[in-house]
Amino acid sequence: MCGIFGIANHSDASRMAHLGLYALQHRGQESTGISSSDGDQVFTHKSMGYVADVFSEDVLKRLKGRNAIGHTRYSTAGDSSEGNAQPIVVKSIRNYGTVALVHNGNLINAFSLRERLERQGAIFQSTSDSEVILHLLARSEADNLLDALAETLAQVQGAFCLLLLTQDSLIAVRDPNGFRPLNLGKVDGSYVLASETCAFDLIGATYIREVEPGEIVLMRGDDLQSVKALHAPRLAKCIFEHVYFSRPDSVVFGRTVQTSRDLMGHILAQESPVDADLVVPIPDSGVAAAIGYSQESRIPFAFGLIRNHYVGRTFIEPKTKIRHFGVKVKLNPVKELLTGKRVVLIDDSIVRGTTSRKIVKMVRAAGAKEVHVRISCPPTLSPCFYGIDTPTKKELIASSHTVEEIAKYIEADSLAYLSLPGLIRAVAGKGSEFCTACYTGQYPIDFVDMTADDKAEDRQLDLWEASLKET
Repeated sequence: MCGIFGIANHSDASRMAHLGLYALQHRGQESTGISSSDGDQVFTHKSMGYVADVFSEDVLKRLKGRNAIGHTRYSTAGDSSEGNAQPIVVKSIRNYGTVALVHNGNLINAFSLRERLERQGAIFQSTSDSEVILHLLARSEADNLLDALAETLAQVQGAFCLLLLTQDSLIAVRDPNGFRPLNLGKVDGSYVLASETCAFDLIGATYIREVEPGEIVLMRGDDLQSVKALHAPRLAKCIFEHVYFSRPDSVVFGRTVQTSRDLMGHILAQESPVDADLVVPIPDSGVAAAIGYSQESRIPFAFGLIRNHYVGRTFIEPKTKIRHFGVKVKLNPVKELLTGKRVVLIDDSIVRGTTSRKIVKMVRAAGAKEVHVRISCPPTLSPCFYGIDTPTKKELIASSHTVEEIAKYIEADSLAYLSLPGLIRAVAGKGSEFCTACYTGQYPIDFVDMTADDKAEDRQLDLWEASLKET
């Protein structure tokens, strides 16, 4: 659940990386960092906080060189701490010198690999699963960096889009299942890479193509070398990238996210119509689907909830208790629009249900006569182990309650979800191309950090209990 950006052979590499990270800030707000290389040295600056707060003009001046990689982090494995901020930098890896790495995804066998490496004498500087890759790379006896990387990544399982920076090259890798997106573009004759194409738009880069699942791309100077080194029996592109995580203005998995979300709304209206006066999105993630629902149903659309965009993830509550304080800090109803109306509330998902319950109550308190909730994806039944930070299964309300029970809990007059076939139709793909484990509980990669008696999911939850961060 991170954003990565890289640029090769550009005269203003660190500043371009800085801009690229601005566009990818939505993919992680805990920490950020950039490493650059001038051909002789690798320079790094990273810290907790937003991109705008971490980098200054003086900092960017110190990040010299024509190659750079950057990262915005939201932890799914490893503590939320400065020690786990990326890029992770390791010096003197065999003949490769200093290597910096950024990672978007999650390795499902990191614990067993780490235990093995520690028994062999490895000393880790972080609790991040990403560091395992560098330790494996350091132990490779391959003759060149590409072969060493292919040998290393054959040992890891899970989701990984990687950028590696050496003193004279930049390398991009995408896991063979293609869980997370990674895109290749060009600006001013230089190659650029980013988790989402919205980063290309900001710097004026031209989109070329996706980095293919299993592909390793090496850029040295003006040269680009591509090797299809990793193979998997099936694709497993994360469908939640289109439901929620990616920005609507990005092209992800070769398709615009806005188009997918608009279709989700249209199909949701076809599957779950309701007599109502107003379609209201829960901003910002519900907006695109709400527009589609409104167009299909012919029910007027309105921003009946206004979001405060200047609120961080945490805030200080006053000693005097304010009802629904957390939600009210972020959202405020427009009473003039809602009073006396039958309202359709559109959101991208329901996780625990607590926030949805508060929003429904808020809309009712603003004068709505009826509140009907429509969700632009299927019920979330299972946690994700491939790079999206979802709670444990027991915290997911849909894993243990029917739709009718959830509707009663959130106090909605009705509740309906988009069907899984409807979602797959909206993203214009074949079901076999996507990972839909969060909706089905059917994981595309068998878990290896488990005992024979354990259910894979329960074993993973036990192993990750200390490191998974609640939302």
